[in-house]
Amino acid sequence: MRDFTAKAMAGPRPVVLSGPSGAGKTTLLNKLLKEYDSVFGRSVSHTTRNPRPGEENGKDYHYVTREVMQTGIQKGDFVESAEFSGNMYGTSKAAVQDVQAKNLICVRVVDMQGVRSIKGTDLRPIYVSIQPPSIAVLEKRLRDRKTESEDDLQKRLKAAKVDMEFSKEPGIFDFLIINDNLEDAYGELKQALLEEITKFKEVNVSS
Repeated sequence: MRDFTAKAMAGPRPVVLSGPSGAGKTTLLNKLLKEYDSVFGRSVSHTTRNPRPGEENGKDYHYVTREVMQTGIQKGDFVESAEFSGNMYGTSKAAVQDVQAKNLICVRVVDMQGVRSIKGTDLRPIYVSIQPPSIAVLEKRLRDRKTESEDDLQKRLKAAKVDMEFSKEPGIFDFLIINDNLEDAYGELKQALLEEITKFKEVNVSS
C-alpha cells in the first residue's frame, strides 16, 4: 500500500474507491459494508447499462435511460458522471444525501473520469485506488466473470491500462492498494480508513 497521506479534517470524510473493472472494488466494498454496516453506506450510482445477472435495481445501480440521466446531469443533479463503452455512469446528489440521512460515511465507487470530476468540487473525500497485480491477472478475472462480450472485454482491458497509469499520478490518490490477495487487500483498506472509522465512532458516542 502506498500512502500519499492527505491533510486530516475535523470530522470523518467520505470515501471514493476507484480502479479498473475486475480489480475487486465491489468485493472489497461489500466486505467493508458487512463489517462496518453502522459506519459506512454506499451511494448507489446511476447507469444506462443493462443489469448483469443477479444485479438489483436500487441496490447495485439505479438503471435509467440515457434521456433521464442526461436531463439530470443538465439540471446539476449529479456530483460526477462519466461515459464508458457506450454507457453512462454517475453519482447523484440524492444518492449521497440518502446515505448521509442514515448518519453513515458515504462511500462511492467511481472511475477515472469520476475522480477528476470530484477533484473539481469542494468535497474532500479519501481517494483509494484498487488495482490488480497485473493486466494478465485482470484479464483472467474479467474472462472468468463471463459478463462481457469479447469487444467489451478488450475495451475494459484498454481502459484498465490507462487506469493503472492514472493511479500512479502524484497527488491523485491517498492510498493505492494492489489487490493480489483479497484478505490482505481488505486489511490494507481497513487500515487506510481506520482514522475515519475512529472519528466517526467518537462523534457518534459523544452525540
